Amino acid sequence: MSTYPAATPAAALSAEEIARFERDGFLVFRAMLDPAACTHMLEVASRQLQQAVPPLEYEAELGYEGAPASLEAEGGKTVRRLRGAYDRDDCFREWAEDPRIVDKVRQLVNEPVCLTLAHHNCVMTKHPRYGTATGWHRDIRYWSFTHPDLVCVWLALGEETSANGGLRFIPGSHRLAIPREQLDDLLFLRPDHPANAKLFAQGVPVQLQQGDVVFFHSHLFHAAGVNTSNVVKTSVAFVYHGCSNQPVAGTRSAALADIRLSD
Repeated sequence: MSTYPAATPAAALSAEEIARFERDGFLVFRAMLDPAACTHMLEVASRQLQQAVPPLEYEAELGYEGAPASLEAEGGKTVRRLRGAYDRDDCFREWAEDPRIVDKVRQLVNEPVCLTLAHHNCVMTKHPRYGTATGWHRDIRYWSFTHPDLVCVWLALGEETSANGGLRFIPGSHRLAIPREQLDDLLFLRPDHPANAKLFAQGVPVQLQQGDVVFFHSHLFHAAGVNTSNVVKTSVAFVYHGCSNQPVAGTRSAALADIRLSD
């Protein structure tokens, strides 16, 4: 388990918590959502997974190492994400708009808050056997905004550990300038580059229980391993930004309208 202290679930952040986010790039909130709400979300997500309710993202479409070669191959219909969570069910929409989230993000970005529907906005799943590992990356690598300062809010609907593909972070890496040669074509940190070994050694696992929530900066390097358990790991992820930080016109980030959540 990470030795990093948990923040309080209360709406207001302390000056120490804001400073910790600026220093480390993430904050953990224990038991922020109650078990009944988590169980309901998990039931909705599980039902939609079983029914393959679109839009979906499959492991085979990503092509990460170890993924099925195609949708027709064994395990090819293993779902990576239930996309468009905001419009899938009221339970996801209500969570995305939860005042506890909005108030915290407002403090972190120091201005009114918008929810982007173009990125994440999903139920993330990590399946046993066919769920692939995710290398060290920054989410902002494929987002286009005026400033690279967005906040991902990640809700664990069940236990998340290193054994089932839980998150790992490199604290403070959102403040680092990484030379292009240390990144591969998809902007992941290259495992074969000598300079990255020191960064990898700084990675810390963040163990979560049902209802725990992580806020992390879009420029923070993070990764996740494979799921060696026999149960699907399920999480909900939404991304927020200051309303003055607009998506760049004509890019994927501007493909869907933002939702303004505060004044």
